[in-house]
This record gives sequence, structure tokens and C-alpha cells, in this order.
Amino acid sequence: MVLGAALVALTPAPAIAQYGARNGEWRTHGGDSGFTRYSDLAQIDASNVSRLKVAWESISADASILAENPQMGATNFEGVPLMVRGVLYGTTALSQAFALDAESGRSLWVYDPQSYDVTARSRGGLGLVNRGPAYWSDGEEERLFFGTLDARLIALDPKSGRPVTSFADDGHLDARQGIPRITSPRQFTLTSAPTVCGDVVTIGARIPDGATKKSMPPGYIRGWDVHTGETLWTFHSVPLEGEPGNETWENGSWEYTGNTNVWSTISCDEELGIFYLPFGTPTNDFYGGDRHGDNLYAESLVALQAETGEVLWHFQAVHHGLWDYDLPTPPILVDITVEGKAIKALAQVTKHGFTFVFDRATGEPVWPIEERAVPQTDVPGEKTSPTQPFPTKPPPFERQGITVDDLIDFTPELRAEAVAMLDDYVHGPLFNPPSIKGTLLLPSYGGGANWPGASVDPETGWLYIPSMTRLLQMKLIQPDPSRSDFAYVRSGSQVEGPQGLPLIKPPYGRVTAVDLNRGETVWMVTNGGDGPRDHPALKHLNLPPLGTPTRAAVLVTKTLLFVTEGSGRSGSAIGGGNGFRALDKATGKELWRMELDGQITGNPMTYAVDGKQFVVMPVGSDPPRLVALSLP
Repeated sequence: MVLGAALVALTPAPAIAQYGARNGEWRTHGGDSGFTRYSDLAQIDASNVSRLKVAWESISADASILAENPQMGATNFEGVPLMVRGVLYGTTALSQAFALDAESGRSLWVYDPQSYDVTARSRGGLGLVNRGPAYWSDGEEERLFFGTLDARLIALDPKSGRPVTSFADDGHLDARQGIPRITSPRQFTLTSAPTVCGDVVTIGARIPDGATKKSMPPGYIRGWDVHTGETLWTFHSVPLEGEPGNETWENGSWEYTGNTNVWSTISCDEELGIFYLPFGTPTNDFYGGDRHGDNLYAESLVALQAETGEVLWHFQAVHHGLWDYDLPTPPILVDITVEGKAIKALAQVTKHGFTFVFDRATGEPVWPIEERAVPQTDVPGEKTSPTQPFPTKPPPFERQGITVDDLIDFTPELRAEAVAMLDDYVHGPLFNPPSIKGTLLLPSYGGGANWPGASVDPETGWLYIPSMTRLLQMKLIQPDPSRSDFAYVRSGSQVEGPQGLPLIKPPYGRVTAVDLNRGETVWMVTNGGDGPRDHPALKHLNLPPLGTPTRAAVLVTKTLLFVTEGSGRSGSAIGGGNGFRALDKATGKELWRMELDGQITGNPMTYAVDGKQFVVMPVGSDPPRLVALSLP
């Protein structure tokens, strides 16, 4: 019996979007519909966390497929399992759904929709990802929804693992239907977890960055009936002619521009019946000469009425985006008190290091957001926005822009070399646009915050944000006209400083605590391991850990803040480590650390069975597996 579950078997969970996971369960991707990633479980605390041991491991159902098809390459097991009434439900990188006994890890069933192509390579894991399912019940029926690599939204019976035949086409809904300009199956896939709000299910899509053609599929969002799969509404993320926002796509660019998709996960306020959608950058990420204008709803936060799809409010975090500053995380819902006023708030963390905080019912900013002048482009054909939004509170959780003061200074010699290298690039404040010479981006599109998101403690209103301090160069080049119809495409690259060291000061990975009641930073600690402190030029300096720019994840409980060291792979995250830590929530002090035998590649979650608390996370790629920790 599940701890605290003196409930009727199919009693739906109450509307607790802002209060975290309850009753020892973990019913949604973020612990609750508001993505607090918080649990009130307290069995594991500062006094006993050092006794945590591996309770069980469950090898991913993908392992045998990958072993038989080595040409597919490695995948990243990024899925967050759910726990409902003693059963774990999850998905694998190859879009297989599974159920496990939550106490032992024993397999109960596996459903393989065969959505993967064994002849295709994973492209470093970017193409072969699935981040989890969604659970729904009305007290009589229950369903498990998940997306697939071939863009099907599938409804399963959680008990049997079989498709629910009354939903769509025998349990399978083709999410590509109604999306224009799809010319390849890889242009529109479902990799994130679906979200259910009331009796409506929705999901965003992954549309690849780095397009070579200016005509791409747009990331329209649909709401489907959870019972039948009927399309209830469609939201055009690139507004059609006559729709609000269409005028922000100048010269008819709305007719061919795509992307503008939600590749992260959507939040829901169950009491208000609102979906909150974090949108990404339009085609192409770093050159907008073919899409002049602000480009609404790209890089915007949009609140939709769940039943109707009506736009209730929106906020554009980046106008005419040129930096790939997608909104990469689900918005977090939390109730806070600001100057004595109770506010049902929403916090959106970003790649460029901001936390935007709104009244989630009205869209009014909790603190003023200022439009400030930003650097302008000199690239032919481009037209940058003269201003960008800057929140006045909270302060940025990452360094923004780069000057000589940001360069490494471990020794005078290294400092001098770094200063000499800086003039090789265009550099300066945040929102310096990509250039033909090459512009330094800090944060780059790989961080601050990324898809693992942040966590909040609803009891205190403190937000915990893992982030990467990662410097990249963004250079624009003219492509081969036979392969691309863009005037310019990106030629981004990593930036090395003196002797292969980073060009900028540490820390290179961090966790920041922000008090959302006051809009103030409380503490910041380094995350991600030693970093380059063993480099021959540094090892004699006896430096503290410097951190690494990895995709770390956090989980908050009643008693502790759990932090992963983070996964890394080529592209926007590097390094990675096997460390899993518990921190003091009030100070950031490390209380405990465990080394696993693989990188933690997704978000940890927690639940309890028969009075025993477990912490579970996806680990590694050889083989991919779930690892459960508990007290002995």
C-alpha cells in the first residue's frame, strides 16, 4: 500500500498545482501540474541522508534494441517516471512505455509502438529522446499518455499497458495532421511529456534547429479531448492572416517561417484551467533577415484557456530572437507573498539568465519589466529589435555579456593571454547580435537554465535554479546556395581560452537560490565537479571545485535539496559527472554526496511505498537504466 494512500483506488488528485507532490506519489512530470518538483516527504533528511543506498536498478527496455543495432549510437535516458498507487510509469529514449513495481523495480509491462528507425543514428542523442508520460483519471477511467518519435500521441490503459481503443485511432493520434510544411518525418517529433488540464491533453513538438531552408513546419499547439482524441482547438504559434500578432511577421514571413514551437513541457493551473506554454525561437535561430518584426509568439510565454484554447495573456521574453534563447523550461507555479500581498505567481527561468515572475491569472509582472536599448546589427538584410525586456527583480542568476572583467585571472600570465584573445571577437553586453566576425554569447544557447528546469519550495517561496556558465562564439556565414536559401546561417563554435582553459572566470556550473517573495538572490554555489582545476597551469594553485557547464537537475523535499552533477554531451553541454548531492536548502551547504556508476541524464523524483521513501533517477547510456535509492 502506498504511504498515505487511504484513498479510493481511482480518486483523482485534488487541484494542487502550486503545492507539490502529495500522498507519497509523483503523479505528474514535475511532481504537480505547476512543476514545483517538490515533495513533502521527509523520511530522508540531513540526519540520515548519508545512509542512502541503491535499492534497485531497472535496465531500460531500449538496451536490447541498442545492443542489436549499434549503428544507432548512444541515446540519453531522460524520462522522468510517474508514481501512482505503487506503480512507476515511464518512457524510454526510443518511445517505449513501461510500468514497474515501485518498491522492487520489477517490470510489469512494456509497450513498444515501434516509432524508431533502427537505420537512423541518434545524432549524439538529440534525436532519440523521450522525457516521460502524463497520467489522467476522472475517478472512473484512467489513462497514460505519451508522445513518440514518429509524432503519435498514444493513450494506454495503465493497468495492462494496452492502447485505449476509444481514443483517436485505436489509441494512437497522429500529431502531424494539420501541421503545414512538413517535408521529412524528422521535422516534427514528440519528445517531451504531455500535459493534462481537466479533460484536455496537449503536447509540444520538437522541430530541429539549424534549418537549411527558410520554409519549415510551425509548432502549432492543439488541445485534444482525453476521452476521444477529438481536436478541441488549435493555437497558431505563428499567427495566420487576420489573427492578433500576424503584423509582427513582416513581408508575409508568417507564410513560410516555422519552428516557434514548445519543445519543453507545458504547465497547468488546474484550479484556473490554464495551460502555460513556453515557446522557442523561429526559423532560423541566428539570422532573421527573412522574418523582420518582433515575431510573436516566438520566445514567448502564452497562457491559454485549457477548454477553449483562448489566449488569456502573453509575454514575449525576446523580440525578434537571434540567439536561440528559447524558453527551455516549463513555467513554475507557486503562491508567494510580496509586500504583504498574496499572489498566485508564475516563474519562468530562461537560457539568458533571467527569472520573469508574473501573476499567473492576469499576466501582470510582479516586479516591473523594462524595455532597454540593446546593441544593433551590422549584418546585411538583418533588422534587430531596438529594445529587449529586462526584469528589475529578481537579479540574473547567470553572468550576462562579456567584458575584460569576466576573463580568467588565475595567474597574471593567463590573464594577459586572455585579454589578448578577446579582441578576436565581437563582445559586449547581453543581446549583442550574431555577426560575420563572430560574437561571443554569454550566456550561450546552452545555458543558463535548460530543459531540466528549476524547483521551488512552496512553503518558503524559494526557487532553486541549476544553470550553466557556457561561452560560445556565434558567427554568420553565407551558405552554399544549392543547399540553403538563407542569406546567412550559423557557424557557432566553442571558445577556448589560454592553453585550452576557459576564456572566462568560474564557476562554470552553479545552483542559485532565489527568494520569490522578495525577488532577491539568497545564495549561489558551484555545481558540476572539479572543472579544469587539475590543468597543468592550475593544479599548483590548490583551487576549489570550479564546476562544469552541464545540464544539472534539482529536486526539493520537505527536508533537503537534491542536485545532480549533470549530464554532458557535445553541443550546448559538456563534461558531466556521476555525482548526486544533498544540500541544505537554506544555505546551499553540501550535506552528502554519492558517486553513481554513470551520469544522471534526467530529473530525479521521489515517492514512498509502505512507509519507505525512494529517490529515483535515469542514469547513463551503457546501459540506460533507472536507479532507485532508499535508506537501508
